[in-house]
Amino acid sequence: MGTVIAIISDTHSLLRPEVKELLIGCDYILHGGDIASKKTYDEISSIAPTYFVRGNADKEWAEDIPVDIDVEIAGIHFYMVHNIKHARNDLTNVDIVLYGHSHKYENKKVGDITYLNPGSCGPRRFTQPVTMMLMNIADDGSYTIEKKDLSPILKRGTKCPPKKELDVLIKSIIKDMNANKPVDQIAERNRVEKELVEEILQIYTTHPGIDLDGILNRMK
Repeated sequence: MGTVIAIISDTHSLLRPEVKELLIGCDYILHGGDIASKKTYDEISSIAPTYFVRGNADKEWAEDIPVDIDVEIAGIHFYMVHNIKHARNDLTNVDIVLYGHSHKYENKKVGDITYLNPGSCGPRRFTQPVTMMLMNIADDGSYTIEKKDLSPILKRGTKCPPKKELDVLIKSIIKDMNANKPVDQIAERNRVEKELVEEILQIYTTHPGIDLDGILNRMK
């Protein structure tokens, strides 16, 4: 039969229906951090046994979630940490290092260790894809990793605009904010996700005097 593991990260308070559909039926879920809300934590935990690590977006409610953890499933030894830069030095007996933070998908082997970053399956950052992984461990201990790119099937209104339009988008969002329009209305008018609007406005409001390039750099 084997063991099926969903590997996700950086949900940032958004559990997409497309992601939830893939999680249902998995034996385990591994989350690389930046869950960002207790509601999302509880929702994911209710689907299957889940191992989480705490990310930089996981605040007071997440104090009991470890910053890194060792997990063994079906004979495979995982080491999980949100930011690969914060990984411990001693990785003896570790088969797979799982991490997130960058929102960029990665599957590489260094020596005897496989390094996996499922990317982000939460709010989409500009043109970056929305991705996760499905891992199937066979009874003999061998395994396969399948990349799931959800970008092509996302519903209308969830896609981010082309890069050449980002400067226009950000200016429009800031203009709407200065006109005291609510976030939901700004997102609808600009045809982007509410979470993307919130992220742009958070950067703008917490960095007085920041220019367009500064916002773009922090969103990449």
